[in-house]
Amino acid sequence: MMTTFLSLLIRALKSPAIFVFTSLGLISLLGLLHPLYAQDISLDPVTVTSSLVEKRASETGRNIAVIKGEYFQNLPVHSIDDLLRYVPGVEIQARGPMGSQSDIVLRGGTFQQVLIILDGLRLNDPNTGHFNAYIPISPAEIERIEVLKGASSAIYGSDAVGGVIHVISKTFAARLQSGNDAENAAETTKTSINAALTGGEYGLRNANVGAFVQRNKLAVSGGFLSNNASGVQQRGIKGYFHNNTASLSLNYALSPNLNVAVRSSYDHRDFAAQNFYTALKSDTASEKVKTSWNQVKIGYRKAKTAITLDGGYKFVRDQYMFNPHSIANDSKSQLWQGLLTWQQTFTQSTNLIAGLNYQNRNIASNDRGDHSLSQLAPFISLVQNIGSDFTVTPSVRLDWRESIGSELVPQINLSYKKENWQLRGSAGKTIRDADFTERFNNFQKALVTGGNVGNPALKAERSFSYEAGADWFLTNSSNNQLKVSGTFFQRLQNDLIDYVSTPYAQMPRKENLSPTGTFGLALNIAEVNTTGFELDFQTVNTISANQKVIFNAGLTWLNSESSNVEPSFYVSSHAKFLGNFSAIYQISAFSFSVNGLYKNRSERAASAIEANISKDYFLLNAKAEYAFLNRSLAVFVQADNAFDVQYSDLLGSKMPGRWAMGGLRFNFAK
Repeated sequence: MMTTFLSLLIRALKSPAIFVFTSLGLISLLGLLHPLYAQDISLDPVTVTSSLVEKRASETGRNIAVIKGEYFQNLPVHSIDDLLRYVPGVEIQARGPMGSQSDIVLRGGTFQQVLIILDGLRLNDPNTGHFNAYIPISPAEIERIEVLKGASSAIYGSDAVGGVIHVISKTFAARLQSGNDAENAAETTKTSINAALTGGEYGLRNANVGAFVQRNKLAVSGGFLSNNASGVQQRGIKGYFHNNTASLSLNYALSPNLNVAVRSSYDHRDFAAQNFYTALKSDTASEKVKTSWNQVKIGYRKAKTAITLDGGYKFVRDQYMFNPHSIANDSKSQLWQGLLTWQQTFTQSTNLIAGLNYQNRNIASNDRGDHSLSQLAPFISLVQNIGSDFTVTPSVRLDWRESIGSELVPQINLSYKKENWQLRGSAGKTIRDADFTERFNNFQKALVTGGNVGNPALKAERSFSYEAGADWFLTNSSNNQLKVSGTFFQRLQNDLIDYVSTPYAQMPRKENLSPTGTFGLALNIAEVNTTGFELDFQTVNTISANQKVIFNAGLTWLNSESSNVEPSFYVSSHAKFLGNFSAIYQISAFSFSVNGLYKNRSERAASAIEANISKDYFLLNAKAEYAFLNRSLAVFVQADNAFDVQYSDLLGSKMPGRWAMGGLRFNFAK
């Protein structure tokens, strides 16, 4: 029966049209199931990412997906980018498995056009967007991840073009006891401990441990994630990886109105990077990326006023060796930032948010040179409810960038919610500045024979984005919930930055370039227009007292048109159609979970390394678990890429085939 089910599933998902009807059929079937006990997951959760004010998703005017941190334990995933890969509408372009390296794409943008935030502060690396998926927090510390799809530069500034991914930790989100709140003592005394050990083929050894403890005025959490394998044999080397993340955080209420939260974390990735960045046969690269992250948040809240001051420091050292005979690139980048926000509630219908953001980015590199850039930006946003159903949120930000100039970035979000329906719309300007790699890659080397080359003359990307969508909430009871969302969007981009294949004769700077080489030159493409449509499904159903189903799926259609004659690399690499899903079925002590995706994109080939990008592929991961000792201990088996599909997301970066594994999991909560 299981074989028949899986064969039907893969046949359905290989066809986008059949996938739609299959998903709708499954959801309709789940809607008929009879619920018997209260559920604990809402499909209209409170979010903070769209405007910094706590609002239900249906009041924001935006398409927001929320993933609970506990999903990391329940689904067949190994790293945060693994978890994001199966979130509706999120495209992960993986170069290596289990956190080695991935580019995050939303709505057909480039990988630099997604802003990553951890507890309110931005994480995007000054050196390159390829490191943005290295989020320095252990999964055990994550309360939830909010994925906001679409433009958000009016609040967050540069990089928030395709969308924002906001990781919110348990500690920073903890509701601490204020001192005169004794009736909430039960909510402010919590303990949770979890651990998982995994072993499998190709020398796989993974560990994920963490704990969260809250005692009235104090909340503390910490965790450690380690993914290691000798790896699958590749063209030149084995695809090994040793990826480790450790983090620790604390939140303490100094008084009923004042609290301070701190975090410190360390992330170390050591992995095979063959053909991650080039399609050259001589490329048998390896790479080490070390990241440290320190953050402090001071919050003051009294009556209708809230003031927060955030400070963060990020240090990244990247050591990249093209092959054993080359000199390693050694780059050290730093990101200093401060964020002051003021929130004032004037009436039950009116909230004002104002803030000031400072950033300093710098790099010291034997490949890119030494550079520094400062940025200062005030912003203001108004959240206004008109009547009981309509919400309007205008925002504006003035971004000043050293040696670049100033940019005014406006945006407006609209939401109308009546009974089971929400209508929403958004329109705004977005910007993105070039990172240090795009400006200075390969500038310091003695001789460059090929690969990507930076361009100091790059202008900032500018675009105008608009979207319109609707959400349908079908809730027969608190146990039986369904949400269907549809969104049309368009982004009109000018001066998009991308790498374009360029012969030596047309390179603007030739000092250290080989006359026989062909290079990927960073250029401002004249104009790129991206049009798309998203269809998302979410459902949570309680079937009986010990039986539950959770299902999420998304379909995304995309079309990008460029006025540039030469096709650009990253614009042509995003999916034309993406369908991704995750499902969890629990019955008594047994649980079964799957996640998967179908991707259709442009074909590409590199004969020199016998690599190709197929027109499409379908990927499925599966996990089965049995729990005992009052569900505190569980054993599980798991298969990644269960159908042994040969595929690559990016040309030359071949991903592993079927990978079998198993392990033990411990969980304690009080």
